[in-house]
Amino acid sequence: MNPNELKRLAAQAALDYVDGGIIGVGTGSTVNHFIDLLAGIKHKIDGAVSSSEASTARLKSHGIQVLDLNSTGGLDVYVDGADESNHLLQLIKGGGGALTREKIIAAASKRFVCIADGSKLVRMLGRFPLPVEVIPMARSSVARQLVKLGGTPVWREGVVTDNGNQILDVHGLEIMRPIELERTLNDMPGVVTAGLFALRPADILILGTADGIKTLRAA
Repeated sequence: MNPNELKRLAAQAALDYVDGGIIGVGTGSTVNHFIDLLAGIKHKIDGAVSSSEASTARLKSHGIQVLDLNSTGGLDVYVDGADESNHLLQLIKGGGGALTREKIIAAASKRFVCIADGSKLVRMLGRFPLPVEVIPMARSSVARQLVKLGGTPVWREGVVTDNGNQILDVHGLEIMRPIELERTLNDMPGVVTAGLFALRPADILILGTADGIKTLRAA
């Protein structure tokens, strides 16, 4: 199977966790498969809360109502992808630039179901550059602090997030203590959020592999 087929396999399996109500929907290529499949059971849900303008447009194109998190309250389930996951289901996310809204929706959800192809499961986080969303005026000062942490920050030029901010992609990190690093990044003035989902990891990781679906659950 090619990677696209593996992503679709994981997205299909995530439908088993959709049980009515309003669901959170993330962003990215694997989630796009999920949204397309969700259209087939849209009569079972009351709508969705979306993490990006791109996912909002795709949901609406299928006739799925998109709601504001401020009006829905907490969500039962949130389905999203990941750029990397370790075996504790701590994640790196934000390759698509929607990390802040993704983190907000994850925090508001009782269950976070992460979908990915099998290549995203790693022993240690950090091979995929860690996205950090920053207030534009703080980009250089945050970058200097990231260098002190041992990373090499690269400005994702030409990219403006849905929140009007910029992204630094931090290369060269070996993230041995994800929770500690997430807290350190959260404390940096000018950082909106980091694409490290360790304080609130996934609850369930669904991986599409050549041998079928592999499901991991948080301890």
